[in-house]
Amino acid sequence: MFKKQISVFILGFFMVFSSAQQIRPSKSSEIYRDLKTLKHLPKVLYLAAHPDDENTGLLSWLINDQNVETGYLSLTRGDGGQNLLGTEQGAALGLIRTHELLEARKLDGAQQFFTRAIDFGFSKNTTDTFKQWDEKSITADVVWVIRQFRPDVIICRFPPNAAAGHGQHAASAVVAEKAFRLAGDKNAFPDQLKYVNVWQPNRILWNTFRFGSNNTTSEKQLKVTVGQYDAQLGMGYGELAGLSRSLHKSQGAGTQSVAGIKTEYFSYVDGEPAKSTLFDGIDKTWTKEGNVDIDKSLDKIISNFNFNRPDLSLPDLLALRKKVAAMKESDFKKNKIKSLDQIILSCTGFMGEAVTNTAEAVAGENYSFRLNLISRAENPVILENVKWLNQSENFNRKLSKDSLITIQHQVQIPSDAALTEPYWLAAPAKDAATFSVPDETSVGLPEAESPLNVLLDLKIGSEKFQVKLPLSFKKLDPVRGDVVEALRIVPALELKFSQPLYLVKENEDLNVSLNFKVNSNRQFNNGKVNLMFNGERLGGGDVKAVKGKDFTVNFVIPNAELSLIKSDQLQLEAGFVADGITYNKKQVLIQYPHLPSLQYFAPATVSVMKGDIKAAVKKVGYIQGAGDFIPEFLRIAGVQVDVLKDEDFYGNIDESGNGSLKRLSQYDAIVLGVRANNTEKKLGRWMPFLWSYVKAGGNLVMQYNTNQDATVDQLGMYSFSIANKRVTEENASVRFLNPNHKLLNYPNKITENDFSGWVQERGAYFPDKWDSAYEPLFEMRDTGEEPLQGSTLYAKYGKGNFIYTPLAFFRQLPAGNLGAARLFLNFLSAQKN
Repeated sequence: MFKKQISVFILGFFMVFSSAQQIRPSKSSEIYRDLKTLKHLPKVLYLAAHPDDENTGLLSWLINDQNVETGYLSLTRGDGGQNLLGTEQGAALGLIRTHELLEARKLDGAQQFFTRAIDFGFSKNTTDTFKQWDEKSITADVVWVIRQFRPDVIICRFPPNAAAGHGQHAASAVVAEKAFRLAGDKNAFPDQLKYVNVWQPNRILWNTFRFGSNNTTSEKQLKVTVGQYDAQLGMGYGELAGLSRSLHKSQGAGTQSVAGIKTEYFSYVDGEPAKSTLFDGIDKTWTKEGNVDIDKSLDKIISNFNFNRPDLSLPDLLALRKKVAAMKESDFKKNKIKSLDQIILSCTGFMGEAVTNTAEAVAGENYSFRLNLISRAENPVILENVKWLNQSENFNRKLSKDSLITIQHQVQIPSDAALTEPYWLAAPAKDAATFSVPDETSVGLPEAESPLNVLLDLKIGSEKFQVKLPLSFKKLDPVRGDVVEALRIVPALELKFSQPLYLVKENEDLNVSLNFKVNSNRQFNNGKVNLMFNGERLGGGDVKAVKGKDFTVNFVIPNAELSLIKSDQLQLEAGFVADGITYNKKQVLIQYPHLPSLQYFAPATVSVMKGDIKAAVKKVGYIQGAGDFIPEFLRIAGVQVDVLKDEDFYGNIDESGNGSLKRLSQYDAIVLGVRANNTEKKLGRWMPFLWSYVKAGGNLVMQYNTNQDATVDQLGMYSFSIANKRVTEENASVRFLNPNHKLLNYPNKITENDFSGWVQERGAYFPDKWDSAYEPLFEMRDTGEEPLQGSTLYAKYGKGNFIYTPLAFFRQLPAGNLGAARLFLNFLSAQKN
């Protein structure tokens, strides 16, 4: 029911439909579905751990067939996953996945919720998970969502045990069951009751599954048939689910749209048992609530609904609105008025937007906006008043049918306007597993409502509405057409180091470049840059910033200052002080075609690797996989990196015809990026040339791959089998199986210290079986588990070397881990030793 996502004030109620940049009417088929959902009162909350965990087929059926208001609560935003689209990890990836979920919800019609939990990566059981997550805090967040959304049925995707396949999956079931029991208890989390009332759902179920060979279904369980064809959608619910799930593009979660019915299975967890349907014993109707007249009115509206003229329903809808408004005050009434008003605005064909030509704005400055409004109903919509932030204009103007009106206005952005960024990233995280959310009433929201809005007072019939239009940016894109996005508030001046990472060897000065992005037309006087580490100034100098002009300044931090820092990796922070104001933020801007532009701000810092690090290679060929940082790291380390294409493998075979390529032989090493076997579909044609390259004396380094959608069955010259084996404890001890191996001694001497300070994990998808030609280099394990030796396999082949390493270099190098960098450079240098 959050389909069009608008914000409406009705009779003193503050109604939030989440934020969107335009108000646009729903299609007639969507209005019709929303009317039936308005009549059908039960609610369902589906609950799991991550984006793309949800059963989109079931959600689609619940919303479009059963007309049940349905929400999906994902405990995390998927911050710890991998990214098939680009180099974003951590918070940036979580932001991408949040909006991929919102795009999916636009298709299937469900609402979206989250907790403050951070996805810290794969965990093997609930014990490991709750070492990171604060179980009480996460349970409180789930209770909050239950009390706000007020579901009658809660459905878990996973069980609370090993069958869940992931510790966070199992943990989601644990907190769901606890929250189910606590949500109706006034003694549980009583501070929430200042804002919401207690609520006890009727039942909680587990949606059992068949995932490969893991079958948790049983014919004794509650069974529901889903996937039916819906003529208004022009597809079955399984087909709609495939489209919805395929919007998780960063995860490569493209899913078939499967036509035809299927059976979903449900196992009882707690509450009232269900024998025949999900809603056994839940007899919730307007009539049961004592509102027979409302039930009859809805029956009439639904029966008479004209798909070609939804505006013909307006008189009856406005009369119905009066009846609902006359009910006693309750959360139920607020929710239903919110839904009803969305339907009414859609039936008028109302569209509204407040747009400017600039994507970014600075607090305190003025911008020209256009207010575009149109109504398509015979029943007139009257524009009574427009409030431009803090300035009001009276209009009392009828919106003539199908006639666009445009009102121009200069808007000053408030001087105290906050930067545009996700509410969960506005403050430093509470810890590595929990976001900090100062306003706890925001918990659960997928994103915060825009604080900068134009308020419209509308009159439809005799009813008054107040509608919010967020200040927005609009442009014509030559490929995408009209693009309307949130107006992004940015600082007057931003700082960003020109490199994401610096390497400085012992006894060397550190040279850094700092980029200044000037967003304001104001003058900056008496500017000074401070380069800081742990509160101590290491360098900087006076800088004159020119208004409206970007520039770059170079600085040198003497080795004498660096030598006082004992750590081999440090975070250097920049700040610019002018007129008593400190500017120390860098913008993180994320732009992909399937998402709106996304931004957040982070301290203007850069990682510095300091110490003994050597590279014996000068030129490397790289086969790109899923986006990772390694090519950029190698260039920073002084290595030339060429991204290999088809022409590098064809047309240059030497006269002997033995398959050895002259062009490939120029490289000291060739590296395959993470999951290259999953993303590069030409790899099957290239592999014979790569093997010939190794045989003739080349060095091939292959990073981790998975078996999902693999291009090549055999990656190595000798066979090995990739398994779902991993070491998730980033500080797990590492045993060197052959300390004298050349990969551990040249050009950098590798010791146990090089495995300190790793982040999130040691690695994933280790081989579990391999040919005797391979030599494993390390042994490592998670606590209480069997040791694994598949983290790095080395083999000699002809005159060259082949290395398969699923160690998580793609995480360690962006984090500035010196030991991981030294080890990776050793792998590249195998043929030089």
